[in-house]
Amino acid sequence: MNAAGSRVITVTDPTVPLPLDGLLAGGRPLEIEIGCGNGRFLVARAQKQPDTVFLGIERMLSRVRKLDKKACRLGLDNIRILRLEAFYTFYYLLPPHRARTVYVFFPDPWPKRHHHRRRLFSPPFLDALWARLEIGGTIQIATDHQDYFDTTRENFAADTRFREAQPMERDESEQTDFEMLFRRQGLPIWQCAFQSLPHAEKPLPPLRIAESDEPRDKRN
Repeated sequence: MNAAGSRVITVTDPTVPLPLDGLLAGGRPLEIEIGCGNGRFLVARAQKQPDTVFLGIERMLSRVRKLDKKACRLGLDNIRILRLEAFYTFYYLLPPHRARTVYVFFPDPWPKRHHHRRRLFSPPFLDALWARLEIGGTIQIATDHQDYFDTTRENFAADTRFREAQPMERDESEQTDFEMLFRRQGLPIWQCAFQSLPHAEKPLPPLRIAESDEPRDKRN
């Protein structure tokens, strides 16, 4: 962590796996939210499950600081925050088959066709996701964009390492800021979930993605 009490993980060498061993001692479960924003969902879950370690990945510094301040104020020692690209983090920095659940709520849908390559759920990301999820672990997804929802389901359906599962139910305290805004406007919300299945292991190939094509997420 940075300063005393901060929940932010300091990364001095982006080629070294994250220092999570101490946090995960004793087999404590790990759950990860990609694009955790100000942490409304993450904080609610951490309060309800004190024996679970929650890792929030967020690129915007202002949001990281708000979540860190909130977690410190509430004394939530089971939250850690990482300010890095989620794609890179999953590909290189997380322990293998250790995450029980991954949450992706309201990512940028990149609606223009020529931007679709920037969407998160690309084949390389599915490779990294499967490699980090426990066998039997799940990814929970919510979006306000139907085409994004349909395409995401198609991508997972074509991958034999996953099967569709039941989306989780979230009470109002677990709704993200974006979700609350969309619901107030009466907009539909699409949700899906997928479970990791046993499959032959294969190493992740070296990642070669041009900067302009890097999977990213404006909202997160």
